[in-house]
Amino acid sequence: MRIARFARSGEISYGLVQGAGDDLSQLAVAPLNGHPLFDPTPTGEVLDLSSVRLLAPVQPINVVCIGKNYADHVKEMSGLTGSGSGDGVPTVFLKPATSVIGPGDPIRLPAGVGRVDHEAELAVVIGRPARDLTVENALAHVWGYTAANDVTARDQQKSDAQWTRGKGHDTFCPLGPWIETELDPANLRVRCEVDEVLRQDGNTRDLLHDVPTVLAFITSFMTLLPGDVVLTGTPAGVGPLEPGSTVEVSIEGLGTLSNPVVQR
Repeated sequence: MRIARFARSGEISYGLVQGAGDDLSQLAVAPLNGHPLFDPTPTGEVLDLSSVRLLAPVQPINVVCIGKNYADHVKEMSGLTGSGSGDGVPTVFLKPATSVIGPGDPIRLPAGVGRVDHEAELAVVIGRPARDLTVENALAHVWGYTAANDVTARDQQKSDAQWTRGKGHDTFCPLGPWIETELDPANLRVRCEVDEVLRQDGNTRDLLHDVPTVLAFITSFMTLLPGDVVLTGTPAGVGPLEPGSTVEVSIEGLGTLSNPVVQR
């Protein structure tokens, strides 16, 4: 089941996406009463998806991110961020909720920050309050999955002792196009194209820490709330974004998140 959050005529709603593929002109959306986690009742109306504006599919309180989670990406970035964690645990950082934008929204490059990179990632959306999860029960607390772009001001990431500033600018966390609730995260192709040129092409089977392990680790020290988002890491191939470009993150079985790039 695919769940979208969208705007029309000044109102924001959730709806069930109907149809196959991710060509918006071939899809419809059935609006829901209330929030789909609590009241997934269709209103009976059906709209062409191309007639509404898709928004970020959730409004998270917490955006928790895993770094250095693909060996090929660790290798390509070793000169900047070092090797993986020496104790074998995931590398964790946060992005502010104010960095979240939706499909079609512009990624705004701040002036004077230097190189800004794309990072294509599978994102996990939490459906139930989660604390002290185990690898065995972690997926039972997942609502679904969406595509994410962990946009990063690379020079700031390098210069700071931690990554909040380089990762946390407004618009640096595109999410979308919708939530897919029926997806196995263990073996999914993760791709990124910039102006239709392939830059990243990885697979979640190569995660150093898989989704259940990541969720168990995060909830060992913090509570994840319904609607919170966990970014699982990016494969090799990250590269700079320039004003005027369009960046697309595609997740197998889910869809494509597309955003233009502009100068702030």
